[in-house]
Amino acid sequence: MATYAIGDLQGCLAPLHRLLAKCEFDRSCDQLWFVGDLVNRGPDSLGVLRFVKSLEDRAIIVLGNHDLHLLIVAEGFVKPHRGDTLNEILDAPDREALLEWLRYRPLLHQAMGVTMVHAGLLPDWTIDQARSLAREVEVALRGANYSQFLVQMYGNTPNRWRDDLTGWDRLRIIINAMTRLRICTADGAMEFSHKGELANIPAGFTPWYEAPGRVSAGDTIVCGHWSALGLKLESKLLALDTGCLWGRCLSAVRLEDRKLFQVACDEFMPQ
Repeated sequence: MATYAIGDLQGCLAPLHRLLAKCEFDRSCDQLWFVGDLVNRGPDSLGVLRFVKSLEDRAIIVLGNHDLHLLIVAEGFVKPHRGDTLNEILDAPDREALLEWLRYRPLLHQAMGVTMVHAGLLPDWTIDQARSLAREVEVALRGANYSQFLVQMYGNTPNRWRDDLTGWDRLRIIINAMTRLRICTADGAMEFSHKGELANIPAGFTPWYEAPGRVSAGDTIVCGHWSALGLKLESKLLALDTGCLWGRCLSAVRLEDRKLFQVACDEFMPQ
């Protein structure tokens, strides 16, 4: 049995099939970990959702910001953004089954001594605390009144964690940290406009994984989300968004021995 952690797909199904062939993925015994952002902006978001859902317990998915965006658009709370490629899902006959399946995916996954989250973790959070906070969001997304949460989810405030946060503010900051975080200050204030390379990070901010005193620094974390960062393989960090959507490559790491697998992704680049 092997476990493969795979970077952001964003609707790129053909490269995924090539990557699985290169890994010699065995559906009868292997498992795939997807770091989130299964959908949007690529050419076949519907195909990706259907395929990954069909893998059943062979696939573990954590939610990314684009996956949550799909849920919000489907509820009619926001209009699609320029460049979104979600209409095939929204018009599909199995739309409701796919959306419900997606809504029940976790925000954070732990196994094999590894924690997988789409974007990152705030400096003050232990892994146990992050898992507990992720469950709060999961309960809200899976509840009968989940739409009430979705309509409140967008926004950049609060941008700094406090243990006494409650209600929508508490859930929103958990979502923002785990699905949108790239950079923060030493005391955990998040900044969401920077999407570029490390050299251009605003003064006073640092990549979340380099925040001084980050209490989860001793834990191995698998993440994606930051395509401009690219592949970053360290002893305690596996950052796997290698820009398949942007014509670069799709990456997988076999967690048992850290072997890297990659395929080119030059079929599609969004305009």
